[in-house]
Amino acid sequence: MIEILNPPALVRAKETGALVAHILQTLKSRSAVGTNLLDIDRWAHAMIVEAGALSCYVDYEPSFGRGPFGHYICTAVNDAVLHGLPTDYTLADGDLLTLDLAVSKGGVAADSAISFIVGDSKPPESVAMISATERALSAGIAAAGPGARIGDISHAIGSVLSEAGYPINTEFGGHGIGSTMHQDPHVSNSGRPGRGYRLRPGLLLALEPWVMADTAKLITDADGWTLRSATGCRAAHSEHTIAITDDGAEILTLPN
Repeated sequence: MIEILNPPALVRAKETGALVAHILQTLKSRSAVGTNLLDIDRWAHAMIVEAGALSCYVDYEPSFGRGPFGHYICTAVNDAVLHGLPTDYTLADGDLLTLDLAVSKGGVAADSAISFIVGDSKPPESVAMISATERALSAGIAAAGPGARIGDISHAIGSVLSEAGYPINTEFGGHGIGSTMHQDPHVSNSGRPGRGYRLRPGLLLALEPWVMADTAKLITDADGWTLRSATGCRAAHSEHTIAITDDGAEILTLPN
């Protein structure tokens, strides 16, 4: 299903997007050496409840996961990149942490992810990889607008990632979002311009470039959810929810 939101729903989408951004930035500020991933999950749960919102994850049970997700945020560390199930792991100096959060409020969902390095150690390769996903996300957003096609976004994202030297996995990518978290259209992180669904004002998209340092192959962790690089290399992931407007694209999950 491809959902086009009406103006009142778009107002609610902006509120949800602002909430997601606020929670992610708060969790980032609290994530330090010695922080446990289960504490991050508890903090996310408390902030979602306090805001009168609903988690898009806790009861999420897609075909690619093992049962309901059961947690309120995805926490992926180092070689983990997607669907990171929070575990009893304590963050160490130099860890690359990705936080991915989706919530619904007022009947509209928003989804965003950030990658950052914990502590004082800043491995240059990890810094460069995070930067590449952020630049690719910016390029994808710049390519979005009324009349553009999904392939234009995919091509823009893929061009940045390829030029940075990263293999690209196309199994998982961006997606439509609205009254539910995952909707059509799929937005691959690589594609041909001029192809695919033509964008219309009122469409919400979650764009999410992600890469692994030296492979495009994923493996599923023993928990049945967490996706890791097949070689054990590090990974990074950046995501924003955007709304297609008459003039271009508005980022709904941009931090203040």
